[in-house]
Amino acid sequence: MIEPKLRDLILSEPERFLEDRDVMNALVAANERAMGTNIVDLRGIAMQRLETRLDRLEDTHRSVIAAAYENLAGTNQVHRAILQLLDPETFEDFMRALSTEVAQTLRVNVVRLVLETVQEDGEADPALRRLGEVLQVAPRDFVGSYLTNGRNIHARPVVLRPVTALAASVYGQQAGDIRSEALMKLDLGKGRLPAMLVFGSEDPHQFKTMHGTDLLAFFAGVFERVMRQWLG
Repeated sequence: MIEPKLRDLILSEPERFLEDRDVMNALVAANERAMGTNIVDLRGIAMQRLETRLDRLEDTHRSVIAAAYENLAGTNQVHRAILQLLDPETFEDFMRALSTEVAQTLRVNVVRLVLETVQEDGEADPALRRLGEVLQVAPRDFVGSYLTNGRNIHARPVVLRPVTALAASVYGQQAGDIRSEALMKLDLGKGRLPAMLVFGSEDPHQFKTMHGTDLLAFFAGVFERVMRQWLG
């Protein structure tokens, strides 16, 4: 016989036991054993299926919440980085902020701004050398070729991928440390050659093909407009 105190507790607060999944599973299992193997408990089967569906819904719910928090954190990072781009009062400070504060805020290891040029020896310009490695010049059509990895396909405005064999042409000596990259094609205005903003990361999982590109596209759009003002 059940103990009087436990019996009184069950009778006085049955909802407490109904809300406990482990207790209810134990009661259902005990009821099935009591009925024997010759009887199929359709109600018990239905409860198991509902419980399985509930578990899947809870997992989906947690995944959606986690994705929402991650997206919010990414949005805040991009907003802070944009504000840091707007602070500098000289172009040199702008380039320096891009490779320091902005890179730290976005948690990337390397930032490169690649500008196409028709000059054969554009890197020899003393003004460019003062800006350091963050600003690089490249021959005409380099941006499109790098974005497509040399293939004859349409270049998307934002590309996320593992680094390729072309990495050394952008990262130089740091190419061996970079595992994934985000590439943003830039339109610097009428009459100007294409450009490209590059984020390189030592984390191979930071930039993957299946990741969303909306925030990076927004960042690239703001960056284009700021660059046009400096170039103007």
